[in-house]
Amino acid sequence: MSKLIYIADDETNIRNLVKTFLENDGYKVVAFENGDLLLEEFNKKECDLVILDIMMPGSDGFEICTIIRKKSTVPIIMLTARDSDIDYITGITLGSDDYFTKPFSPMALVMRVKAMFRRIDFEKNQNSKNKNRELEFGNITINTNNKIVSCNNSNIDVTPNEYNLLTYLFENKDRAVSREELLNKVWGYNSEIETRAADDTVKRLRKKIVNTNVSIETVWGFGFRLKENS
Repeated sequence: MSKLIYIADDETNIRNLVKTFLENDGYKVVAFENGDLLLEEFNKKECDLVILDIMMPGSDGFEICTIIRKKSTVPIIMLTARDSDIDYITGITLGSDDYFTKPFSPMALVMRVKAMFRRIDFEKNQNSKNKNRELEFGNITINTNNKIVSCNNSNIDVTPNEYNLLTYLFENKDRAVSREELLNKVWGYNSEIETRAADDTVKRLRKKIVNTNVSIETVWGFGFRLKENS
């Protein structure tokens, strides 16, 4: 069955262009001229992926992302005309999975969408493999059954992407993991896709585990590895 994608963008040309490219790749796409209409339909029938413009009349993309994330883990890609680190960080922090700055290549967006769905398949396989298993490193424990990260019996609040990245590092705690491997295994991206997703997710995780005895070290020019601090 074809994956169902909702897109909200008040620019008709962009909305139709993205819709056409995704449909040509076999996806079922429903396009909306604003986020409120998308949210109304999402509440009736959830889709497999959401593409949200940030700047729209009515509720902006950040607001719609926040509302959707409270009820669903559906992948969300944000679109914006502003190449702003603040926009990027805000969107990712609110729970979006990735970020595209206009103007962009429709084919690049299609590649990113395909990668998102590969990541979902990877998660399903991991969930099946890791059911009822606990991962430990330092004083951090990851319960893979309920997807809870904790330190000394206190939960650490993480987003789905942060959880997936940290879990992958825990599963490979005896070695350094490259950025390319993280992007491929956690996000489903290949080397042709340029994104700051791994680096920005690591930055957020470092802040969240600062009070534990675990740190994520950067291996310059390569990637990351876990370290237990004394």
